[in-house]
Amino acid sequence: MAESFAFEIAAKVLEKLGSAAYERISLAWGVREEFEKLKLTLAVIGAVVLDAEQQQACSQELSLWLQRFKDACYDVEDLIDEFEIQELRRQVLERSTGSKVRHFFFGSNPLAFRFMMGNKIKKANEMLDEIAANKAKFHLTPKHETNVIHRERETYSFVKTSSVIGRDEAKQHLVNFLMDPTDGEDIPVLPIVGIGGIGKTTLAQLVFNEESVKSHFELRIWVCVTEDFDVKQLMIKIIKSANGRESKDMNKEELHKALQDCLNGKRFFMVLDDVWNEDKKKWSELKDLLGGGAQGSRIIVTTRSRKVATITGTIPPYDLEHLSYENCLSLFLKLAFKEGEEKQHDNLVRIGEGIVQKCKGVALAVKTLGSLLCSTRVQHDWELVRDSELWKLKQEENDILPALKLSYDHLPWYLKQCFAFCSVFPKDFEFNPLYLISLWTANGFLQSPYENEEPKDIGNRYIQELLSRSFFQQVEDKIFTFTFKMHDLVHDLALSVAQNEVNPCNHYSTGNVRHLRFDLSKQDASQLANNLNRLQSLFLSDKEGKADSESLIAEVISRSKHLRVLGMSKCSFEQLPNNIRYLKQLRYLSLVDNGNIKRLPNSICNLQSLQTLDLGGCRGIEELPKDIRYLISLRELRVTTKQTRLQENGISCLTSLRILSFFECENLENLFEDIQNLTALRELYIYECHNLVSLPQGLKYLPTFENLSILNCEKLDLTMEELELEKEEGGSLRKLRIGGVPKLESLPRWILLGSTQTLQHLCIRKLENLCTLPTWFQHFTSLQNLYIINCPKLSCLSEGMQHLTALKRLRIGGCPKLNKRCIEETGEDWPKIAHVPDFLLW
Repeated sequence: MAESFAFEIAAKVLEKLGSAAYERISLAWGVREEFEKLKLTLAVIGAVVLDAEQQQACSQELSLWLQRFKDACYDVEDLIDEFEIQELRRQVLERSTGSKVRHFFFGSNPLAFRFMMGNKIKKANEMLDEIAANKAKFHLTPKHETNVIHRERETYSFVKTSSVIGRDEAKQHLVNFLMDPTDGEDIPVLPIVGIGGIGKTTLAQLVFNEESVKSHFELRIWVCVTEDFDVKQLMIKIIKSANGRESKDMNKEELHKALQDCLNGKRFFMVLDDVWNEDKKKWSELKDLLGGGAQGSRIIVTTRSRKVATITGTIPPYDLEHLSYENCLSLFLKLAFKEGEEKQHDNLVRIGEGIVQKCKGVALAVKTLGSLLCSTRVQHDWELVRDSELWKLKQEENDILPALKLSYDHLPWYLKQCFAFCSVFPKDFEFNPLYLISLWTANGFLQSPYENEEPKDIGNRYIQELLSRSFFQQVEDKIFTFTFKMHDLVHDLALSVAQNEVNPCNHYSTGNVRHLRFDLSKQDASQLANNLNRLQSLFLSDKEGKADSESLIAEVISRSKHLRVLGMSKCSFEQLPNNIRYLKQLRYLSLVDNGNIKRLPNSICNLQSLQTLDLGGCRGIEELPKDIRYLISLRELRVTTKQTRLQENGISCLTSLRILSFFECENLENLFEDIQNLTALRELYIYECHNLVSLPQGLKYLPTFENLSILNCEKLDLTMEELELEKEEGGSLRKLRIGGVPKLESLPRWILLGSTQTLQHLCIRKLENLCTLPTWFQHFTSLQNLYIINCPKLSCLSEGMQHLTALKRLRIGGCPKLNKRCIEETGEDWPKIAHVPDFLLW
């Protein structure tokens, strides 16, 4: 089922070559004619690639021809990148004159570069001519993407558990188990057993969120159990689910005490989702740790394995059966049509009945295909799904991969690589949109018809489309963002289509792998040092510090000259090697949670293509590189540093910066004053900077600034009385979160007042001295979400809040005085918020 991705890669390269930016570059370097020849040959071969991909399973020679074409496309992409890198170097040299700068960018002689690139383009054209000549022997015909179902409307809604059909009896069985007053000495455990995709997790979610269950238990805990049944990691997850606290740095004894504090004397309900462990000793160890709860506590386990059910269960398992045909059809129609719309499309309903029959009662298959077809009413599109050859493939009983592959085949080409790339992450990995978009951007996966569209906006659109097609599933709706994951069967699909491109395992196989994850603490590092030349993404981790990391990293860099992404989170090396400068195409570099590294080599500033630099949690870094201003492509920077002050002409010169984060900068007292130079900055995050005293005044003059988040900065003073009236309109702030700032007595007018028409999300929490909301609060006419949490001195809501008609969600908790005034119907402030449809008070 592996895909070649030749069509997708060729389309991406052709789009680049045809862009206005590369038109300018080809004219500037006098290579327009050579570029045009590349485009023409690529287009000629690309026209028959879809036919070749469909026939390659029957011909090894054709498969090899496709591989050669794909490799040639990657080579052309590398070639194009070199022109872009040279253009970036030219921009740096224009900004800063002097022999030191010219020496810093050695090897930038334009005549030598033109000669070298002329030869490379010539070789690329010769290679493509040879591939084009060889295609004649395969008798291929031009084809276009005819089976792609394009969405006619954007959808941002997710299928919620309220949409579950046909599980009422199963739900009641589980609720009865949870409410049963009889108890033995042991905590009762009920396993739910069923095949993958049948709806075990959805059923557990349905019960978990049942109102009667919520009120019956003092504590509800949800833990997704990975295939690696690590008791310490499970304790960390249980504690986080129970009280929201991170405990990753605790040892086992400390975790045990924290876990007992969470459970002590409380009646809890715990779901352990997707359990694979068949080692009874490990299960007994975990079970013993959960004995501190009150009588009436219950555990539900979901699993595909009957052996797991036997080991974990204290009562017979609940066998979740396939959905009936009638229920499958109801679910399909609910997803494929708006309410009542199916009555207008009898022809499509008949076709849908045939599709549902082939799904064999598996909810995930029904859900995926229903989501796929919801955006088209073209009969031919529906017939393509029903009559696909994929249904005829030999498959194991209960195998739903053909249904999922069918949905994958209907993705637009630009989404296929994005989806397949996600298989480099382990099963049950929780994605953060910002993180995934940064990786997609670095690999050049994001395509837009608009030249100046922001990558974050393109990436968010891709994520929403994959969510709407059920390739992603939303896990948690957080205050200003959300997390999502892939169902493990969808992950299997991604891995199956990407197997020639992606290797997520702890071994490295030679060949054409482009994206690799490698755990140095689990595998011999010597296996990494061969054949890395084709790699574009490399994720290394070494949680246990077993590897000789510094020499290994130097070796990896010397053999991976085309890397776009280098992730080295939780590695323990003390120095990043100087040869990092040779990764000219590197766009993403992460050193997250490396506590040993003290400084970065200044040669890192030679990486003009670098777009993301993540130093979060690198608590040993003494100062940032002195020439950081030369990273002119940097769009996202996350910093942890011991500095008390940041150097002048440093970060403030990074005019491409969109996202800037300061995380655990314990000594930092001030940010740079000339922050207004960052005219493209959209987001600023400041967390755990305990000595930070003030924010720069220029913050309010940023023209595209949308998101400000400040947490746990005890010394921060946000008052600027003399500036309050200077600018009262024209702001662009959309999201503001402030918490753990004890000096704050009123909301910072100088930050907020200019954005009364744009602010959509506001969260204020742990503001122990906040007494009142301002009178001008009623002017936030675009406000949609408001969270007021743990503000004990806040006594009332401001007047006029009833005029905030856009307000859809309101949360108030841990504010004793305010809570009393907001009690439904009887509270004094209730009339101000009675119009809010989603209100929660605790």
